[in-house]
Amino acid sequence: MNGTPARRPKSAFSETGVRIKEVSEGRPCDNCPELCPGFISHSWRKTCKSCGCDRLQHSVYHEELGSVRDRLGLRESRGHISYDNSPPGLTAKQTELYWTALAERTPNAVGGATGPAAWRAWRTKALATQLPKQDLSLAHCRHIDDTHRKQFEDFVAARNEIALDIGLACQHHGPSVECMGCTKTIRNGNVVIQAPRISEEALFHPACFTCSECDELLVELAYCALDGRLYCVRHYGERLKPRCHACDELIFSGEYTKAMNKDWHSGHFCCWQCDESLTGQRYVLRDEHPYCIKCYESVFANGCEECNKIIGIDSKDLSYKDKHWHEACFLCAKCRVSLVDKQFGSKLDKIYCGNCYDAQFASRCDGCGEVFRAGTKKMEYKTKQWHEKCFCCVVCKNPIGTKSFIPREQEIYCAGCYEDKFATRCVKCNKIITQGGVTYKHEPWHRECFTCTNCNTSLAGERFTSRDEKPYCAECFGELFARRCTSCTKPITGIGGTRFISFEDRHWHNGCFICAQCKTTLVGKGFIVDGQDIICPECAKQKLM
Repeated sequence: MNGTPARRPKSAFSETGVRIKEVSEGRPCDNCPELCPGFISHSWRKTCKSCGCDRLQHSVYHEELGSVRDRLGLRESRGHISYDNSPPGLTAKQTELYWTALAERTPNAVGGATGPAAWRAWRTKALATQLPKQDLSLAHCRHIDDTHRKQFEDFVAARNEIALDIGLACQHHGPSVECMGCTKTIRNGNVVIQAPRISEEALFHPACFTCSECDELLVELAYCALDGRLYCVRHYGERLKPRCHACDELIFSGEYTKAMNKDWHSGHFCCWQCDESLTGQRYVLRDEHPYCIKCYESVFANGCEECNKIIGIDSKDLSYKDKHWHEACFLCAKCRVSLVDKQFGSKLDKIYCGNCYDAQFASRCDGCGEVFRAGTKKMEYKTKQWHEKCFCCVVCKNPIGTKSFIPREQEIYCAGCYEDKFATRCVKCNKIITQGGVTYKHEPWHRECFTCTNCNTSLAGERFTSRDEKPYCAECFGELFARRCTSCTKPITGIGGTRFISFEDRHWHNGCFICAQCKTTLVGKGFIVDGQDIICPECAKQKLM
């Protein structure tokens, strides 16, 4: 391989890291900007006091994030990753190959950002998420007491010494090898990432250099090695130590609380509202947050419509249309009978038993004339209403239900009966015309049914004529019914305005009415009959001479 930087000495990581000024107050929430006026830090939780969302959802990162090396406190410099996230030590061509290999892992747009801007936004959040400051330095921990400070420092020192490293980007030269991430082939010329903490031969595709826990690309190639697998600093810590769900710090005390499938510092499993400890106490889970009984009832419990008192967690809450009642208060507004597990009706924001509702408010079915009992399903159309069984086709009497129907003159038809009764039918085949029909003599035809009476050729869009109320194509009409020209013997159809001449019982096309001798047209001129021929006067004279 080439382009491989020199290895750093084992003591390259500082023990305390660096202090970074934190930006916090007032940042809008990415998750609920319309509800949160701006981030207000809790005294010990990782959440906003305004909306309860995680601080990372408010883009509360660091004013001086710097690079991974800065956050880890590296004293030796091997070249910094630039703010376009390109790893150091690569040529321009190798850098292009690196980004091509990462195309499938392009982050989703953050705040509308795309391309390099999206990568920069991803990097900013990934630095804060994958390398939490409280995992890197005791200076950023608030909840490690004096008896466990040494344990934290030993944990950090051991991690830095045996697990933490920065991957090396270079171009592979040599025979094809197997990627330790996806097990697919790394070919000669591919850009790869080395992970020396796993082994000197550990090579990964750039897109496979991810945390085994969260599957996120490892920001600036910073990783921890554990049991031959890659982890970000956050999830490496969580593989070895529990993390408090409230403050987001690793727990070094032997005593802590497990609740809701999460770990908590003993003093941090508290009511989300009042911060009172819930250890050994009853609590209610809401939106994945625990609340003491008092806070839950004051914030979330519903008020009873009847007695106006809170419906506590030990009482059954009966609801209807955003209104709530104690079980004992769910009564008919008129006769005061309990409506629990009974049909009831609602009118003017009050509830009534079936009998009281029918007596005062029930409407009647336009089909059978009977009242609609409380809880009965009602079918409505325009100003009319029916029982479900009464909403039927006027012809077949089958219930319409949720099927399509067609109204006509105050009556309801199912689609099939409407077609049978009112749909346009072809006069030839008597089947319904659904589209593209032809009208002839005010009667409908399918296009394919409108054909010549003699030869069955389609007449749609063609010239035709009729005889005895039947249509014929021009050719058949001429052959069957037209006069024939005495000269050419072809039919004189008259279609297209053709003129003809008749004399006694003989007929000619205008163009065929010519002198038999000189072939001069005789249309509009005198002529002389000479047997079966007609001749002009001039030719008749010559014939007599």
